[in-house]
Parts: sequence; C-alpha cells; structure tokens
Amino acid sequence: MKHYLIRVYGRVQGVGFRYFTERLALKYKIKGTVRNIEDYVEVHAQGEEAPLETFTQAVIKGASPASRVETYTIDELEIDDQYQNFRAIS
Repeated sequence: MKHYLIRVYGRVQGVGFRYFTERLALKYKIKGTVRNIEDYVEVHAQGEEAPLETFTQAVIKGASPASRVETYTIDELEIDDQYQNFRAIS
C-alpha cells in the first residue's frame, strides 16, 4: 500500500477533472480526496501499488477529456488511515 500526493497543473479546473478523477479512483479502488487549490488540483491517492500506479498515470495524462495537464508533482507520503473511500472536496 502507498499514499501519493499528486499536484496537477494546467487546464484542470472547470473541465470535470475532479469528477473524472473520482470515477478513476472508484475503478481502481483508490481511497483519498481530490480538490481544487488556487491554480492546481490536489489529489491524495492511497491504494495497492499496481492499481495506484495505473490510477496515477491516468490522472497525469488528463483525467477528463477537456483537461490539459501542463505539469505535475508526485510526493509519496505515509499511509493515512483516515481515508475510507474517495471523494471530491469542494
């Protein structure tokens, strides 16, 4: 199990990015959150290594069809037991 903090920059707000990220998380059984932060989207993603890697690649390629990811960062964090599901935060 791993926990990533993914920051995605570009055209990622107002284009359904959080919704598509949430759908991807359900598909790959990822727990965590996604939310808009000023000029980027922040994703906390926690799950088994293989599905987490697949999820992460899908997010950084552009979770929604209308998005355009310009850059991103990925930091590995300690496992956080607070995540019981995946949800978009307003």
